[in-house]
Order: sequence, then structure tokens, then C-alpha cells
Amino acid sequence: MQIETRLCDQLSRYLDLAVTETKLTAANMANIDTPGYRTRGFDFQAEMQKALAGVDTGREAPAQVADVDGLISRPDGNNVSMDREGLHMAEAQLKFRTGVALIRLENQRVMDAIHADK
Repeated sequence: MQIETRLCDQLSRYLDLAVTETKLTAANMANIDTPGYRTRGFDFQAEMQKALAGVDTGREAPAQVADVDGLISRPDGNNVSMDREGLHMAEAQLKFRTGVALIRLENQRVMDAIHADK
């Protein structure tokens, strides 16, 4: 038996975006020495708003990933900054841990409601 709540669905989408952000950051870091590589990313807040709207409509859409503008390119055309990517990795990990903690709390709330009359 699977019990789902709207909040669980929203948190699931939040975790999906945090994982996507982590994967993008890892790919950016892995390509630090690739000539011409352009840093990829997405606007987490805007994508989360779309994901929340998707929970209500039942439609899931992948995050709109694009090249990140405004970064300084090296002579080989690569614009990956390890400092920036390290910060993004830490933020993505924090988002993921927060999402997991919130899902645990929501699951505990549902279990408490189920067992409330005992």
C-alpha cells in the first residue's frame, strides 16, 4: 500500500530538481579541462514553481537546462569555475538533505494520523 499526499508529491519534485542540479554541477566539474565547454545550469526557483504547478495539473516537465551566461571564459573557450561549481554542489546537497528531512517529517505525520486512534 502506498500513501501519497500533495506535499509528498511536491517534495518529490523538489528532490528531483536537487538531483538534476547536482548532476549538472558534476558534469560541469568533469569538463573543467574540455576546450570550448560551456557551463550548464538552470534557475532552480523558476523550475520549482513550474514543478509545483505540474503537481496540480498532473504534468511533469523536465528542467529547462541552458548555458550559463555572464561567466568569464578562459583562452580555450571553457568558462567553468571550480569555485562557482563547488558552491553550487554544496547548495544542491543542502537542498537534497532538506528535502529528505521534510519527506521524513511528512511520512511521520501521515503515520501519526493513521495510528492516532490507537
